[in-house]
Amino acid sequence: MIIIMLGAQGTGKGTVAGMISTATGLPQISTGDIFRKNISEKTPLGIEADKYISKGDLVPDEVTVPMVEDRLTWEDAKNGAILDGFPRTIEQAEKLDEILSKKGEKVDLVVNLVTPREELIDRMLTRRVCTNQECKATYNTKLNPPKQEGICDKCGAPLKQRADDSDPEAIKRRLEIYEEKTSPLVDYYDKKGVLKTETVSLSINRMGKDVAEDVINLLKEKNK
Repeated sequence: MIIIMLGAQGTGKGTVAGMISTATGLPQISTGDIFRKNISEKTPLGIEADKYISKGDLVPDEVTVPMVEDRLTWEDAKNGAILDGFPRTIEQAEKLDEILSKKGEKVDLVVNLVTPREELIDRMLTRRVCTNQECKATYNTKLNPPKQEGICDKCGAPLKQRADDSDPEAIKRRLEIYEEKTSPLVDYYDKKGVLKTETVSLSINRMGKDVAEDVINLLKEKNK
């Protein structure tokens, strides 16, 4: 089963994907995590990706697509995967369809998360992530703070603010790119009949864990 997480940065795609991954055993494949790992290790891919990410721009397809195609061949993805951060454009979605078609697979479910813009900006400015690449837990200093400030509850590693979360202007630029490039995917997958849109917002007291529970129950029904 192939599940795609859609939604602007800060909607909680990674958190929801992680919960679904735990419940289903499907690996959570995040292009953002792979890019950040390569950037921190200063690999050629990381250096190239950082040129775009640091400006809030999308990493080109010639870097991203082969990386995702390779990741889907790993043993842990033999029964499917949860794609978090890919595809981000119609072109990437079409290439993903081609990749899956070769394996006799298809996209089964697309979860589209929606959050008010001002809430998104505040969430990203207050987001903190675990520096342990094996853990990758995410916190928010307002909504989901760690028990001890600056320390991950799960593994005890230091928390940090992502470089691309510290600049409000860069955040606004990322949201603009999302609206321009990625939001058309909502129509693309809606027409395929696999889209499920969910609002995640404090204003209606509906958070990521509520969405994850709904999706997990939906998958259980599908598998009956």
